Amino acid sequence: MVTGGAGGIGAETAAALARAGANVVIADVPTAPLDKVAHELSAAGLTAVAHPVDVADEDSVRDLVRFTVDTFGGLDVLDNNAALTSAIPRDRDVVTMSVELWDEVMAVNLRGPMLLCKHAVPVMISRGGGSIINIASGQGLAGDRAMVAYGSSKGGLIALTRFIAAAYGEFGVRCNAVAPGLIRTPALDADMPPFVREAFRRDNLVPRLGTPADVATVVAFLASPAAGFVTGQVLPVDGGFLAHLPTMSPAAQSPPAPSPPAPARLC
Repeated sequence: MVTGGAGGIGAETAAALARAGANVVIADVPTAPLDKVAHELSAAGLTAVAHPVDVADEDSVRDLVRFTVDTFGGLDVLDNNAALTSAIPRDRDVVTMSVELWDEVMAVNLRGPMLLCKHAVPVMISRGGGSIINIASGQGLAGDRAMVAYGSSKGGLIALTRFIAAAYGEFGVRCNAVAPGLIRTPALDADMPPFVREAFRRDNLVPRLGTPADVATVVAFLASPAAGFVTGQVLPVDGGFLAHLPTMSPAAQSPPAPSPPAPARLC
């Protein structure tokens, strides 16, 4: 099950899981093109179905899990990818934060994954275990001057990841988080000025922006038996952005190579 699966990272993750052999349920808000994504995967010979969901609503989440079990007989992998990004332009600092905006972000980004875990974990335990992957963010690992609600929700999701891992590991349920850096999606290209993208690219140790496939391949790994001894972990997928001090990068450029010594002169 991939929430937020109708576009960007979610759609790429659904495709990666389907190519790995999974039967995939693509879940997203009813207005998203989730049927289109499911149809494209099915046309490629993969197994994918779509189902609408409001992750902030428990009845909707319960219905999604029930649909998954009824369709495929169980639930082995949950990718909590859905997040509220439309509020980001209004998500500034604490002093200007409205309670309504804070609650709106938390309802989707934190309550949503909690509800999905609440209803998915018992199904996974009944089948001997499963893997939950929560899509957090580098914003949840370090502070910034804006996006305080979004970053706080992702920090909370990282904590939730560890609590789920601690509580249900003995029942075979693994829970990990992926913390993407700046990932280049059509929405990002439309909304983010080129000079901002260039600033991120410059401060990445891998000198490019991330792609949805960079995140999807890590999710597929964490979902697989190859990651069977990995739980309670947070894996940054950020090109090394948080592995150094980006604000110091202009002062840390490699010094110019020394000039070769002058040839000796005979007297």
